[in-house]
Amino acid sequence: MPHDITLRTLSHADARACSEQLADVLIDCVEGGASVSFMLPLSRTTALDYWHDIAGGVERGERTLIVAQDRAGILGTVQLITAMPDNQQHRADVAKLLVRRRARGAGIGGRLMEAVEEAARTQGRSVLVLDTADSTAERLYARSGWQRVGSVPDFACLPDGPLCATTFFYKHCAPASALGR
Repeated sequence: MPHDITLRTLSHADARACSEQLADVLIDCVEGGASVSFMLPLSRTTALDYWHDIAGGVERGERTLIVAQDRAGILGTVQLITAMPDNQQHRADVAKLLVRRRARGAGIGGRLMEAVEEAARTQGRSVLVLDTADSTAERLYARSGWQRVGSVPDFACLPDGPLCATTFFYKHCAPASALGR
C-alpha cells in the first residue's frame, strides 16, 4: 500500500468542493460494472447531482462521507448512513464503498471499511448493515469480520441491464463510549 494515501472525513463544504472528483470515482466504478444504484450510461450530471444530494445529507447529519486520496486526488469513498428510525438509533448502514479501478488491490477498500467502522463507533452505533452484489467485496467484508446474512436473487440490475443478486452482511461493533473513549 502506498504511504501517501490519506483518509479523511468530508464536511458538507468539502463534499461540495470534491463533487467533481467524487463523480469521477462513481462513473469509473459504474463503467466497471459496479451495481451501486446507477445504470449505464451514467451521465456526469446525474453523478454530480448524486454527490450534491450526499453533501446535503452530510450537512443535515444524516451521513458521514469518508474518502481515500493521494496527491492526485480521490481514489475511493464510503458512507455511513445514520438517518435511522427512532427504534434503530443504535445502528447504521454502510453504503457505496467505491474504489477507482486503477487503485484496486492496494488495500484502500479495507482502510475505508476500518475508517467507517471507527466513525460508527464514535457515533455510538453498535450494529452495521450493508449489501453488495460483488464477490470481491464479499471476500473483503468476510475477512473484516462481517457476518453474511444471505442473498436475495434478482435484487437489482447490473449497470448494463441484467438482474443480479445482492448479499447482506452485518457487523456488531462496540460504540466508542463502551470502549472508554
